[in-house]
Amino acid sequence: MPAPFTLTGRLVRLEPMREDHLEPLLAAATEDRASFGYTYVPKDRAAVRRYLDVAGDDLRAHVAVPFATVELRTGRVVGTTRFRELEYWNAGVWPPRHGHVDPCGVPDAAEIGSTWLTPSAQRTGINVEAKLLMLTHAFEHWRVQRVSFKADTRNERSRAAILALGATFEGVRRAHFPAAEGGVRDSALFSILSEEWQGAKTRLIARLERHGVAAGRDALAPQSGAWPEPDREPVAA
Repeated sequence: MPAPFTLTGRLVRLEPMREDHLEPLLAAATEDRASFGYTYVPKDRAAVRRYLDVAGDDLRAHVAVPFATVELRTGRVVGTTRFRELEYWNAGVWPPRHGHVDPCGVPDAAEIGSTWLTPSAQRTGINVEAKLLMLTHAFEHWRVQRVSFKADTRNERSRAAILALGATFEGVRRAHFPAAEGGVRDSALFSILSEEWQGAKTRLIARLERHGVAAGRDALAPQSGAWPEPDREPVAA
């Protein structure tokens, strides 16, 4: 399993999700649930326990990299986010299949998701900077071809936030996913491609500057335990 890594900016630190995050995550998840709506957020200690267990399983299977989101100003955990649905196109199987890992251990495509923030941390610039840190790592360190996002089609706020990142709406996958409140939801799908990244990055930095944050490259580098530089081979046909 690759070494865990931390991404640190000026507002936020994304640190590997750990056992000792249980109580801070529980506090963040139960501060005020009114704004969570269509987003799954664990609602009690048992649910947070399961959340941590699944995150750990996915990390060990190389299909996700989960983070606790820490507000630097206060040092408190304010939510979570993760790289998920990691795709390895050179894992020796064709077509590439979920769970088969490239020998270099670096994904060729990823999704950013399982993101939620406690209400007092929303609209503060934390989410914008977290996305900038993650997208920079994905496109400039892993050198992925695509980063994907998805949202419940009813969640207009999340859909608008994803579009504001510079992502392109791809369409709707019907009856795609369990809904946060029960039942089955349709998912709106979005993506940013590698050739679109520099334009999206410029927009994200401009948005952070409106929050009074100067996002230099020194603030965007992983601070510890980064994954190795990929040694990629062409994808076999």
